Amino acid sequence: MNVLLAAAGSHGDIAPYTGLGARLRAAGHEVTLATHDTYAPLVRAAGLGFRSLPADPRATGPADPSTAGTPTTRRALMRRAATFIGQLGDGMADAAGPDTELLLLSTTTAPLGWHLAEALDIPSAGVYLQPTAPTRAFSPVVSGGRSLGGRGNRTAGRLALRVVDRLHADAVRALRTRLGLPPATARTVRRRTEAANWPVLHGFSELLVPRPADWRPGLDITGYWWPHHAPDAQLPSHVEDFLTAGPPPVSIGFGSMSTTDTERLATLAVRALRRAGLRGILLSGNAALTAPSPSDDILTLTTPLPHALLFPRLAAAVHHCGAGTAAAALRAGIPSVPVPFTADQPFWAARLASLGAATPALPFTALTRKLPLDDAVTRLATVLTEATTTPPLRTHAQSAAHDLTTEDGPTKALHTLDRLLLP
Repeated sequence: MNVLLAAAGSHGDIAPYTGLGARLRAAGHEVTLATHDTYAPLVRAAGLGFRSLPADPRATGPADPSTAGTPTTRRALMRRAATFIGQLGDGMADAAGPDTELLLLSTTTAPLGWHLAEALDIPSAGVYLQPTAPTRAFSPVVSGGRSLGGRGNRTAGRLALRVVDRLHADAVRALRTRLGLPPATARTVRRRTEAANWPVLHGFSELLVPRPADWRPGLDITGYWWPHHAPDAQLPSHVEDFLTAGPPPVSIGFGSMSTTDTERLATLAVRALRRAGLRGILLSGNAALTAPSPSDDILTLTTPLPHALLFPRLAAAVHHCGAGTAAAALRAGIPSVPVPFTADQPFWAARLASLGAATPALPFTALTRKLPLDDAVTRLATVLTEATTTPPLRTHAQSAAHDLTTEDGPTKALHTLDRLLLP
């Protein structure tokens, strides 16, 4: 079967689909991953076909330097999302060809992909990296991770979906017109889809998010879809040399998150590591973290490395707590120091902390805007010491890592799709 998997967003929103796609391909299916051009090498390295989607989120930000960087307020996040969605609609239509027999849709592409599946008259399913269905068990992932009580959580979940519908309203109208479909609002199509128990497979572990008892039929949790990398992949020699030259270091990196506070953030990271007496690896990423000068105790990595290779060699990881990075730290059995920026990151930070595998979150804005630099250094250094010297944190992380070895998310997803959709 020809499967088109459509995913949009940052690296962490794309990489897990290379693992899922590779498993589907190994089962004999032709798999194409439609995503941004930036990730074409990642997709092709997994043996998957590639089709281009527009609206790389790193290129849709405002031109005003004073408002550049990852949005950290809800209003700014909504503005960025609206721009992103508007550009994505036509790209989704261009990516699906007449050979497409099954459409698999990520959290970000599903609200547009439903209309595409309708126009092509082909089956589709959700392959989500975040839970989006309203539930009494927890509040929406974009609400900061704090429970509002059973009734409040479910109400907030419904409201969050209405916001999504509003954000997609114009793009849906334009897409349905282009596809020759009768008029229908984003909310109408979503409700119709949910009423049909449209299947959604969630690529995370019940270890962090147990399946809510009040979810409708068709919502399944499979376990993680780990990003594909070559079986013989190794760390570069200079990284290996640094790792073996002393005690396990702590990594500090914020993945695809960007900031206008680059210089302060780098200074903060280096000074906090040294005050805590720790060696460190700065993962440059979009935040452009770089040590001010070369040294024996701090290594800067400007080229991304697979977390599966690096994280098991660390004492702890400071990260933004995106879904993929949070999972990678848990898989490696190391404590996390969450520094969430926005969106679902506070949710995953709270989940790691509740599992006993992470320190309480240090919000990015608290470190960069609300505290003088010396105070921020003291706060981060204190948490680094806690993460690396508190035995229960490592014990809980290692226990979770052991449990994750018993899960095979891609195979479970394949079996579910076989049962529901595949011939």
